Amino acid sequence: MDLGIAGRRALITGATGGLGRATAKLLAEEGVSLILSDVDGDALEDLAKTYDATVCAADLSKEDGVTALKHTAEVEGGTDIVIHLAGITGAKGDPLKMTDEDFNVCWQTNFMSAVRLSRAFVPDMVSNGWGRLVFTTSENAVQPYVDETVYNTSKAALLSFLKSLSLAYGPTGVRVNAIAPAFIETPMTDKMMQDRADERDETFEEAVDSFLDEERPYLTLKRRGKAEEVAAVAAFLASNHASFVNGAAYRVDGGAVAAINT
Repeated sequence: MDLGIAGRRALITGATGGLGRATAKLLAEEGVSLILSDVDGDALEDLAKTYDATVCAADLSKEDGVTALKHTAEVEGGTDIVIHLAGITGAKGDPLKMTDEDFNVCWQTNFMSAVRLSRAFVPDMVSNGWGRLVFTTSENAVQPYVDETVYNTSKAALLSFLKSLSLAYGPTGVRVNAIAPAFIETPMTDKMMQDRADERDETFEEAVDSFLDEERPYLTLKRRGKAEEVAAVAAFLASNHASFVNGAAYRVDGGAVAAINT
């Protein structure tokens, strides 16, 4: 499918992760010029060669990281599309045993990074009369899990922020939406499943199966999603085909969320 964005410039954060790599590949195939960001500079250099991309190693949990990324984009002529995939799971455990710092670390990385990126890049999109901002929320934003309270909170807040932003800037030509993936084949879930396998004396495959049966009963497809499946939805939301989509969070979760999507 021609997404109608050839010649556009896209910034992808969290670019060295599984979702970032898959999204970069898909957009590059659509003729989009790429600016790729992550905290891992060495891994970024490999991606730069693969996609002839501009790269910027930056910690987006801090203001100066976003400032550096904005400067890089300005040198390259700006950006029309921001796909914000960077994020962390954060501390896990009893909700009342999570410290202020546990909440703050996750908050700065998952929520405030999105706020700062929006401040940095949306005004130029408004000036150009066209822009796409795609955040990454999660099933946890609407279906919290007890031991992931700090993550739940950051993603629920991000969902509310994107709705506010979409209301304010949709009329200017900027579309603000999100992908909401669940249990995707990434290094993060690889580690989760390996830890589970070690704790339960199971094989990796048995750990995945038991997790689906015991922890994700509504994930009716009974498998982890593929990064490419999430990237396809992110690319759609970044495209001209999503011109009438604003303030939405598209679930890519195999049915993991039990509730009706309203």
